[in-house]
Amino acid sequence: MGSLFAQNETHGILTKEQQDSIYINKYNEKNLPPKVVHAEPLYIDLIRDLGARAGEKEWNVGMEIKDNLKYDKYEALIEYEWAPINRLGFEVELPFSFYSPQDGVDRDSIPSDRLESLKLATQWSFFVSEKLNMSMALGYINEITFSDFKNFGNPLIQGNIFNPFYVIAKRWGRNWHSLIYTGPSFEYGYQSKDWDISYEINPSFHYMIPGTSNFIGMEFNQTVANGDFDMTIRPQMRVGIADNLLVGIVAGIPVGRENERLSAFCRLIWEPGHKHR
Repeated sequence: MGSLFAQNETHGILTKEQQDSIYINKYNEKNLPPKVVHAEPLYIDLIRDLGARAGEKEWNVGMEIKDNLKYDKYEALIEYEWAPINRLGFEVELPFSFYSPQDGVDRDSIPSDRLESLKLATQWSFFVSEKLNMSMALGYINEITFSDFKNFGNPLIQGNIFNPFYVIAKRWGRNWHSLIYTGPSFEYGYQSKDWDISYEINPSFHYMIPGTSNFIGMEFNQTVANGDFDMTIRPQMRVGIADNLLVGIVAGIPVGRENERLSAFCRLIWEPGHKHR
């Protein structure tokens, strides 16, 4: 993922603009379906790249630490995503949560450790324009939620979450990127027979380092539920540490969340069998 340095007969080395042109042109190879370079957010992860090409695949492993008033929450996830055909991606994810009480807090008064859900998702990039440097996609996430480990199997499945979403991304010039991920979430509890409805609006803005896939940026995760608005600001960076291995680092700064304080998230991204240009 490093910079694309090349020799130049006159100046000895290419300028950043020339390196960036080489990177983008090779990314958009003429013998492959159109695909626009986008900086995609690290926390609200997309289901494969926008404009995904057949045969692409990726493993993600993530870890997060959240500081709450009564306990620390440790989250972990493992996910696999792939594109069986052009512009269509699928994903399978297993997210886990573990809890540790703060000093003086009774263990029984905090949530129990759990496998949160089995998450199955798909995403279709229905619009890809190299001329406009823009992509749009529709997607759907289905989560089967489980009981915590203390009551695992009694019942095994607690409910289901239905989450359709829409994505629009735009590259401004060569290095500036914006993206909006938005959609409703409908959660149904099998025992309570109740529906919980919320709506997410997640804009993000990034600057991609010329000639690389490395970036720095900001993600704004906003949720409206039961008349309450919550937002977490997530400054972030992504760095290539090998040809097909990247690491993303994200900080979480809550705004208007009563019980949650700062958080930190790390995502390791591996694309097996793929060579970056």
